[in-house]
Formats: sequence, C-alpha cells, structure tokens
Amino acid sequence: MDGALTAEHKEDGSLRRRKTEDEGEDQIGSKLSKTESTGLESCLDESVELRSVHEVIRYGASSLPAKHYDPDTTEPISSGLQSLEELLSWKRSEANPFNVATVPLANREPSLASTPHRTLVSHDMMGGYLDDRFLQGAESEAPYVFYHWQYIDVFNYFSHNMVTIPPAVWTNAAHRHGVIVLGTFITEWTDGGKMCEVFLKEEESYRAVADRLVQIVHCYGFDGWLINIENPLGETAVKNTPLFLRYLTDQMHERVPGSMVLWYDSVLENGQLKWQNELNPSNRVFFSACDGIFTNYNWTEQSLERMKAYSAAQGRLADIFVGVDVFARGEVVGGKLETNKALEMIRKHDFSTAIFAPGWVYESIPDKTDFRKEQDRFWSLLSDFLYVHRPSSPLPFVSSFCQGAGTSLYWRGQREVDRSWFNLDAQELQPLYYKETLEGEGWLRTQGCPEDAWSGGSSLLVEGVLPSMLSKVCARIFSLQVPLSSRVFVSLIYKPSPGVTVSLELKTADATLCTHRGVQDIPSDSVEPAALTEDHQLVRQFSQSCGQWNPDGWTVRCSQLELQGCTLRDVCVSVQRDGGDKDTPFKCRVGEIMILDAESLSVPPLPVQSVCIYDVVWLRGANKLHLNATLRWRYPAQLVRHFLVYWRRLRGPDPRIPSGKLALIGRAYCPLFRVTELTVPEPPGLLELVVEPVSREGFRVPESQWGRRSLSYTEERTDQS
Repeated sequence: MDGALTAEHKEDGSLRRRKTEDEGEDQIGSKLSKTESTGLESCLDESVELRSVHEVIRYGASSLPAKHYDPDTTEPISSGLQSLEELLSWKRSEANPFNVATVPLANREPSLASTPHRTLVSHDMMGGYLDDRFLQGAESEAPYVFYHWQYIDVFNYFSHNMVTIPPAVWTNAAHRHGVIVLGTFITEWTDGGKMCEVFLKEEESYRAVADRLVQIVHCYGFDGWLINIENPLGETAVKNTPLFLRYLTDQMHERVPGSMVLWYDSVLENGQLKWQNELNPSNRVFFSACDGIFTNYNWTEQSLERMKAYSAAQGRLADIFVGVDVFARGEVVGGKLETNKALEMIRKHDFSTAIFAPGWVYESIPDKTDFRKEQDRFWSLLSDFLYVHRPSSPLPFVSSFCQGAGTSLYWRGQREVDRSWFNLDAQELQPLYYKETLEGEGWLRTQGCPEDAWSGGSSLLVEGVLPSMLSKVCARIFSLQVPLSSRVFVSLIYKPSPGVTVSLELKTADATLCTHRGVQDIPSDSVEPAALTEDHQLVRQFSQSCGQWNPDGWTVRCSQLELQGCTLRDVCVSVQRDGGDKDTPFKCRVGEIMILDAESLSVPPLPVQSVCIYDVVWLRGANKLHLNATLRWRYPAQLVRHFLVYWRRLRGPDPRIPSGKLALIGRAYCPLFRVTELTVPEPPGLLELVVEPVSREGFRVPESQWGRRSLSYTEERTDQS
C-alpha cells in the first residue's frame, strides 16, 4: 500500500459527537456492553430512515491504535499489555471492541465447582499471539487448533507479556464447551522485580493493579487470571503479595461469578525465588489467598505423597493443579508422548493437573499437515486419566463438527471460499474423538475430516470395521445433559459408504421415567427416531426454512420424536450392516447433526437493526481505492450461527453503469465486523453494505429482514476557489 487516507465522517441528516471517556471509568462494576461502540461514534440508536453515510476522502495517517488494528490492513488484532504503566492507564473507552468475547460460558455437568479432578491446559506456544491474534481469522495452511475441549476444565492463554489478554476467539471456543479461560499476569527477571516493588509497596498500589485486572476481565469476557511472579520479592512486597491475591480473588468472585485466580509455584513466603514443585509451608500463604496453585513441573511421587498428607491440602486437593511440562524440560515424570505417565501418577493421588504447552505436538512435527493425526494420538494417550464433562445448554443442539480451520470454507456442502483459513470463532461444538477396539478384527474411530464438509471446514469421519459377529455398532460422538422438549425434530446429514445403513441413536437419562412415541424397538435407555417422509409437515417446514440447496452427495435424514420428561445424555451414530456376516469395512462422513424443539420451525425470524458504519480508513494502492470500515448492528446473539456481510455498487462516476450484484465480503460471528481492503470504484461513488443473519439452525432470513447501510464518498477538492 502506498499510503493511508482518513475520512471526514458524517451521517446524512445528523452529526453525532463522540464521547471522549466512558462514565464511571474507575468503577469496577461498569462492564463494557457487548454492543457499546468504542470507535469514532455509535449510530446504533439512530432512526432507521438514516440509511446513508457520506465520506469525504482525505489524505493522512490512520488514527486507529496499532495495538488493536494491523497498521497495514486495519484488521482487528489481539495483544497484551507490556508494562505496569500501560496496565494502570488502561481504560474501557480505549479497549478493543473486537476482542470482547461474545459467547457466554455454557452450562456443564458436572459443574467446575463439583469436579474433583480438574484439568487445566496452559497454551504456551511460540510466544503467543500468532495467527490467533487476527480476530476475524487468517489465511493459514496448517494452523494449530485445539478441539479436545470435552477433556479439560480450564484454559489458560500464556505469553511473556506482562498482562496476557486471551484472544476472544479462544474464549468463545472454550465457553462454547463450558470451559473457563484465564489470562496471565507475569513478572520476571530484573525488570519484573522492580515492577513488583512498585505495585506491591502499599495497599493503594496493589489494589489499583487488581482493580484494573478485574476491569479487563469484565470488559473482554474471560474468567480470571494465572498470577506468575517469577522474580525475588523484597520484604514489603512479599508481605503484601497474599493481600494482593486475596483482594483480587474476592473482587473477581464478586464481579464475575465462577471466576478463578491461580498462583504459580515460584516465590516463597520469605521472598526467595525457588520453585518447590509442590504445596508446602513455604508457599502455603499464597495458596490460601486464592483459588488454587499451579505447581512447577519437577515433582516426584514423593512430592505428591507429601502434598496429599499436608494439612493445608485437606479438602482442597482439586485446587492443586500439578504441573506437567509436555516438552519434558528438566527432571520430570513423563512429558512428550509419555505425558500419560505423569497424569497416571497425579490422578493416583487425587490431584488436579495443569498440562503446560501441549502445542509441543504441533511444534515437534516437521510436516504440519500431520497435525490432526498426531494431536488425536497425543490426547488418546491421556484419555484414561481425563474426565469428560457434558455441555448442558438448552435446545437447539447443532454441530457441523467444524474445528475452526480448513482448506476451504463450506456452506451446505458447497465451497463458499476456496482457500485455507483459520478462525476459532467458526469452531462448533466438538464431538468425542477416539479409537476403539471391537470384537474380533473390528475397530471404530472418529476423527475430523477436512477433505469434505457440509458447513465450515471439516466433517466428522466415523470409520472402522464391523466384525462378523456384530450386525451393528454405535459410535458415541457427544456426551450431553440437554433437556428435551416434548416434540423434537432431528436432522442428520451424512455420506455413507456402500453396504451399511446409518442412523442416529439418542440415549436419555431416566429412560424408565420418560415415554417415547414414533421410535423403533430398541433398548429402554435409547431412542432411534424413524425417518420422516418428504411430504411430512415438519420436513416441509424445515425445507422451507433452509431455502434452496444442493446436497451434492449428502443424505439428509429428518426424524421426529415425541417425548415426556427426557434429558438427552448421548448422541450416537449407528452403523448397521445391510446383509451378510463378513467383516465389513465402512466409512461415514457426518456433515451435521441438529436436534430442535419442533415448535421452533414455525418461529418467524427477526430483522437486523441499526446497521452503522464508523472508523473508516481509505487505502490506495496499485491504482485502486480500498475501503476499510467497521460495521456494527443489533441482533440477538443467541439466535445466530453467523452473519454474511456483502457489498454492492449502487452508483459510480458513470451513471450509465447499472447497480452491481451483491458480493460476499466475509462471515461475522457477532454483530460487529471490520471490512478491510475492499476494492471500490473511484469517487464519486455510492455503495451499499448488507448484513444477512443465518440462524443457529442454519436457516437463512428473508432478504427483507437483512440489515443495510449505504455509503457515498467523494474525493476532497484540492482547489481553493
């Protein structure tokens, strides 16, 4: 790009003033609203008649902060805070609106508080803020993606920034699976020691730091902090450290229910930096002041035995996260592909565990295209010592198994974008990935399949060999705790191999207390819905809501269940041999599973409201004009799967050229989107930006309900006459 241009920005019919500061800036309780603009201005409350924005293009440098927007493209990015001064001067009014998590923490069974053996993953990978820093996704051939969420309870995003704020894409993915997210507050080396002496010198100073940390969590929507002080502390500083931890923990619990503050095993009660690899009298004071401790990695079984017998651990074994370094640095138990040995020993003594840097799997393989295979292998080795939790959000239950990356972006079996991409916001509820040995020569495996997908970047491949002594096998792909309505509509989209019949089997809790209608005769704790015909009323409603599509080799099977008092516990894919009694190899790609309250098929869609445009920057390069702008609109987040953002030319310099067709710009996963490097006609011009919502069920909304905003623009006149 040759240079940046800024714009004189005004709304037709009104000129709104920008608030320079949020009211109540220093009040911890005033959380930034997910729909509150922190850019040039907000037009969400303007009259719907004000559909046009006018821009006068002017040369100059972009005013967008480089820590929140890529200076070359203005793409929104995530970043941490580097210094104590930057932390203490942090303001909500200057926060990054694109880094605010929009997915609330899903309910789960068992709850985190009642989980006796917890698993934390600390994501320390190549310094952090890699491709995941791009908050609207990035082009990436083989990115690192985490998708074994069912095994973990806490996700910590780790870097060596003083304050590591997790990218919202990670928080959204974790929350979708009922996993809480911790940022990291770290001080280290000589500079870290100086910093600690400053902020831990007195009550006022350590409370100021804690207040800012609480405000940051409030603003960005994650769930707490790992506190990692890796430098010696002076007498006053170490005396105030437990008070800082207690104040921070109390404020977090008050402002963010379910939040967590953990202490890393480093500094001793006397201020000495000396890792203990266990909880003991030298670090007990810090453990007692917060929610738990993350131990260093060089422990032995004798360390675990001492901890279990230690009085301070009694009643709090779940709060002791025994650290495991997957890179196996130093004298450690397990690590790398023997990490399971460490977990076995930790669980033997009834402790929680903190798995540090499982990105080793990605970093250690030369061919990154092997990553999914090696990732599945690594987590399968640990699976005997990890405990599956069950998401318990209400219907609808929908998943296309997208892992948040792919070689193409699919929609209804067709390629929407034909290039590699990475965006964890696109990750949908993940299934159980495993390999199981069956009788005889039989086996069963589930894994992600990026080669073909129904929606997103991957499908679920269920494959194996059905042994001769079995006529059917069921692959459990989801463990849930979802209350079912009295009338349930089920959709299964799949591609089977020849010789087998594929169907869904649903397992319910308290099966003897609930009744089923319209199901086949199978064991009492399971229901297998029979397929509906194409002319059934529900199927017609479903097809009408979906609109036109071309399955292109995919089979769409719709079913109905009538139930009473049932809770869905497991979703299984049933594979049955069509005939014969020989070992039968099979492959089935599952593109999507949807379980809905049947009444929802007749609920009318809502319109997109109050589309506004702000933070406009123009770039000129290679004799082309590029528009960069932020769009924001109103729409209930819980109703939407994603939004499609389009543009079209309405009028250009030559009035004889007719308006253009809508062209897709990209997908948004919340009511906020940054248009970047959009090539537009030379000025004067008039274009339209359009937002189409796609419901959680994948239903598209009628065009009359889409959001629209037009933008006219002219070049600044250079003559002064």
